[in-house]
Amino acid sequence: VQLQASGGGYVQPGGSLRLSCVVSGSFPSINGMGWYRQAPGKQRELVARITRGGNTYYADSVKGRFTISRDNAKNTVYLQMNSLKPEDTAVYYCNTWPARLNAWGQGTQVTVSS
Repeated sequence: VQLQASGGGYVQPGGSLRLSCVVSGSFPSINGMGWYRQAPGKQRELVARITRGGNTYYADSVKGRFTISRDNAKNTVYLQMNSLKPEDTAVYYCNTWPARLNAWGQGTQVTVSS
């Protein structure tokens, strides 16, 4: 499976961004998909994940602000990020959940700053 994340950028605190991840391969057969992030000097962490059936999980730090969704017809997973904070600054990656070691892409940079 190959994944391409996009949609990052520079935004002021309180702003919004929508990340997209296009998945090549048999996307409908993949049960779990996740968004992960890695901030400078920190370990990569799971931000949100969604199963094929639509069950979701969010890290406490983003709960109520981020929404993960998937469109099986478009082989795409989205992460809607609202009320962004400076501590959300990181490189965001999509991957399966659990993550596959050989599926990490380049990610997309999100910078939240005034």
